[in-house]
Amino acid sequence: MSVTNLYKLAQKKEKYVAGLMSGTSVDGISAALVKITGSGTATELKFIGGIEHSFPKGMREKILSLAEPGGGSTAEICRMNFFIAYAYSEAIKKLSSSTGVPLRRIDLIGTHGQTIHHLPAREKAYGFRSGSTLQIGDIAVIAKNLGITTIGDFRTADVALGGEGAPFVPYFDYIILSSDKTNRALLNIGGIANITVLKKNVKPAGVIAFDTGPGNMLIDALMQRLYDKKFDRNGAVAFKGKVNNALLQKMIDSDTYINRVPPKSTGREFYSHEFVGFILKNSKNVPAQDIITTVTFYTAWTVFYSYKEFIFNKVKISELYVSGGGSKNRALLAFLRSLFEASVIIENVKTIGVDSDYKEAICFAVLANETLSGNPANLPSVTGASKQTILGKICLP
Repeated sequence: MSVTNLYKLAQKKEKYVAGLMSGTSVDGISAALVKITGSGTATELKFIGGIEHSFPKGMREKILSLAEPGGGSTAEICRMNFFIAYAYSEAIKKLSSSTGVPLRRIDLIGTHGQTIHHLPAREKAYGFRSGSTLQIGDIAVIAKNLGITTIGDFRTADVALGGEGAPFVPYFDYIILSSDKTNRALLNIGGIANITVLKKNVKPAGVIAFDTGPGNMLIDALMQRLYDKKFDRNGAVAFKGKVNNALLQKMIDSDTYINRVPPKSTGREFYSHEFVGFILKNSKNVPAQDIITTVTFYTAWTVFYSYKEFIFNKVKISELYVSGGGSKNRALLAFLRSLFEASVIIENVKTIGVDSDYKEAICFAVLANETLSGNPANLPSVTGASKQTILGKICLP
């Protein structure tokens, strides 16, 4: 494809765009296909379909180890950069087959990539001062393998401008889910939980968003350690136990992230095996199900604490819409409802027209379209970047 053809692609009235997301939990690859008309606040979406694609055997465990401090060599990261890209490519093929839309009709792919390390805090070294971030799953490999223009590596541009490089879902929330009638919040619970607050008739500079703390990450890790299960299906284990207040307080006291003032973001670098080890060390006489219940409550509490500490005095919400894997954890949702005032309606985001299972994948399809359209898609009020900027890198097939 030539640059001339890229320009023609950007001018198309309607585009079939695929989005890819594999998050901090590394549960698998979410792929969604949407038909997009327009861009920016004029964006119109039609959801065509989505699939969940499992990583090949052993890949998830390897990715998780690479994301831990000292968990892998440069050679292993180098190899995985390509292997993940091939896994992403297989997910797109599966998506094409599932939706009945041939690969040749897919105009564009947007991919988040797999975060290996995210260090947005500006550090001084070698005479420079900068943050850094690393997502692997090389977009050139995807583009060449599938013959489809691919856009990814969205975080880097924002970090280069002094931003946190996350979260980016708030831009999607702003252009797709803003309301002119009510103050609403969007809560995505993946490995990490992040919240977007949209005051009615909000302008870009008024969007509030940040990572609140752990999402499914701690629950999943402890389910693996205590029950040899990947996650607490429907929150069944958490419903059986009770909150251990002593353990809860120790977690609160040890968590240095929750009191950081936004803009802020976090990930596996903080809520990793060290945090899990701390929990287990301080719960030796606590029944396993009570540990899961306590950590599930803690996850909900960090969301509520973040709202009361950093949002409530600016915007009082009346609606909270939940997406991500955590939206299926009934115990987690029950804890959220018990913590928020009864006047705050808490529902799945599907009630306002977005498939909760594929929201993030759809988001990266939209971000790819914004890049192709030449639209800045970061929100400096959210990320702390010095200015708005076009995100992502474009790789031609």
